[in-house]
Amino acid sequence: MLCQNCKLNEATIHLYANVNGQQKQIDLCQNCYQIMKTDPENGPLNHLSQQNSSSINPFFDDFFGDLNNFRAFNNQDLPNTPPTQAGGGNGNGGNNRRPGGPQQQASQKPNGLLEEFGINLTDIARKGEIDPVIGRDEEITRVIEILNRRTKNNPVLIGEPGVGKTAVVEGLAQKIVDGDVPQKLHGKNVIRLDVVSLVQGTGIRGQFEERMQKLMEEIRQRQDVILFIDEIHEIVGAGSAGDGNMDAGNILKPALARGELQLVGATTLNEYRIIEKDAALERRMQPVKVDEPSVAETITILKGIQPKYEDYHHVKYTDEAIEAAANLSNRYIQDRFLPDKAIDLLDEAGSKMNLTLNFVDPKEIDHRLIEAENLKAQATRDEDYEKAAYFRDQIAKYKEMQSAKLDKENTPVITEKNIEVIVEQKTNIPVGELKEKEQSQLIHLADDLKTRVIGQDAAVDKIAKAIRRNRVGLGTPNRPIGSFLFVGPTGVGKTELSKQLAIELFGSEDSMIRFDMSEYMEKHAVAKLVGAPPGYVGYEEAGQLTEKVRRNPYSLILLDEVEKAHPDVMHMFLQVLDDGRLTDGQGRTVSFKDTIIIMTSNAGTGKSEANVGFGASREGRTNSVLGELGNFFSPEFMNRFDGIIEFQALSKDNLLQIVSLMLDDVNQRLAVNAIHLDVTDKVKEKLVDLGYDPKMGARPLRRTIQEHIEDAITDFYLEHPDQKELKAIMTSNGKIVIRASNKVETVTKATSD
Repeated sequence: MLCQNCKLNEATIHLYANVNGQQKQIDLCQNCYQIMKTDPENGPLNHLSQQNSSSINPFFDDFFGDLNNFRAFNNQDLPNTPPTQAGGGNGNGGNNRRPGGPQQQASQKPNGLLEEFGINLTDIARKGEIDPVIGRDEEITRVIEILNRRTKNNPVLIGEPGVGKTAVVEGLAQKIVDGDVPQKLHGKNVIRLDVVSLVQGTGIRGQFEERMQKLMEEIRQRQDVILFIDEIHEIVGAGSAGDGNMDAGNILKPALARGELQLVGATTLNEYRIIEKDAALERRMQPVKVDEPSVAETITILKGIQPKYEDYHHVKYTDEAIEAAANLSNRYIQDRFLPDKAIDLLDEAGSKMNLTLNFVDPKEIDHRLIEAENLKAQATRDEDYEKAAYFRDQIAKYKEMQSAKLDKENTPVITEKNIEVIVEQKTNIPVGELKEKEQSQLIHLADDLKTRVIGQDAAVDKIAKAIRRNRVGLGTPNRPIGSFLFVGPTGVGKTELSKQLAIELFGSEDSMIRFDMSEYMEKHAVAKLVGAPPGYVGYEEAGQLTEKVRRNPYSLILLDEVEKAHPDVMHMFLQVLDDGRLTDGQGRTVSFKDTIIIMTSNAGTGKSEANVGFGASREGRTNSVLGELGNFFSPEFMNRFDGIIEFQALSKDNLLQIVSLMLDDVNQRLAVNAIHLDVTDKVKEKLVDLGYDPKMGARPLRRTIQEHIEDAITDFYLEHPDQKELKAIMTSNGKIVIRASNKVETVTKATSD
């Protein structure tokens, strides 16, 4: 194979590159390759690229252009080994070459690596483009103190995502601009370094180390740079391709120890552990903890940045909207942190309102005006007066739009209601409805529950008092809204009360998270609730309890038949009942402070009096169910409930009311077919007699209604599909029958005869 340059000697050197996703090759002899190394400007690369510029195959033009760019960018000799990275060495893949060749492109490049890979936050602050930094004076002062040290003057801001770590660095840049810093920091420039761009295009061994050395040399020469690296854990392993290369962390260690390089970092608590694994690097850092601000501090922060968002979205925020953004985000959005989640609500509400505005960007109007004037001038030169008149009208319209300004009096106002709508979209919680109804709900909570839960007035009153106490603010912070243990015989309304409570407080029965604890009778079943620990099968899968509460933090948790669960499963709930928090298998802390926890149990009912009969006296009970609970639950478990509520047996009047409620449910299902059923009092009493069982409570009533009412309705409707008004009556022989309402009297007389 001959050399592609001289066409005389045998090609012994083969260069490869991927350009635009295609592998390309150039074959050179030893002599041409040496000329290229010693005189790159007049070497075979330029010669061949000019020679092949008019070639039919554009391969040479792309290849040599990218190769020249690669050499100009890295300012180093080509290696003897072929490159391994995809695309051109400048990261552009040969697609972004400017006219005039590589020399013109090189002249337009930034002066140094800091300008190329960094953003000068001090210049941005000097232009007034940084949002106000509020409530972070203590952290900023701590950062300045560390930067003022002689050695190891490298603060690292650690905190949860969204608490304002980057804002602290922006506040530092603003203080440098204002001159509110020690003499040593006067004139310093805070430059934010993009580590990803720094690593990009350094696939050749030794290239990353050389770039880092140039960067550090540039910082030493300038003496006015404070380097800021966001996500500083990225420097551990950055640039190391596993082939013996040194990473950025190891390269920076000597300079960090001697104080030659001042570095400010920011990372999360979890990712800071990556730095802690490298003890030599970690000791050169000085951690500064950035905590989540309180709701009051968040409101102050929001008011500080309020003008920026009002100008950007052309809206106005009320004080109520600002407070609602902080309060509602803190209450309902549990997987994020203040002030980030509150700012998101503010920004999204402004964006949503901005979509309704008929507002044109002034820059766009100016652009269209200039374009219309040019077209009008062209039409006039062409003597096309009709078109010139059209553009004249367009110019007048654009000038009118240019002079028109958005009237401040007509500026859309974002209220608390708009913030509530955004929260509802994010969490599926009817926030607006809950806030409007909450006060009246709390006042009438007991009465509303008693209309659906029959015969358990004492239990309902205890629950209503506990919830009202918590809502007024007298409850313990971070504990669940309420935690109750319902005990009593089966069929007396324990589960039904939980369902009705979910409907009253959360607006829907779907807000109830229900677990049948008979599924958790084994010791290892704890992993099903919180997720498997590391090293076990199912580690990546979320826990059934923790994941549902993370996604729906405002809900009611019902643990049915809790005495059937393994004792270790019950021990897990001690922390939930006391502190309102639980850590899942992934290490995430899940908050239960907006949940109501209800556990039901039949424990001890078998040893107490079975006084479910109609004439049983509640005052005469001696063997209370509460007295038997100590045999099933530990004292520390029972001691953590807000209330242990004993459900009483049902009387005949209670069962009659329950029958009426069940028949109302039947009528609701019949309404789909426009059918209505009327039931006499005698039929209701008969149903109570048929469905009464002292050991079963009210549950047999449902089966009785199915057998004597629903089956009879089905048979009658199939025979008389035109009849819509039905009535359940009892014949003289005590049988319940279904008839059409207009034929009831005739049927009754015929039966008596």
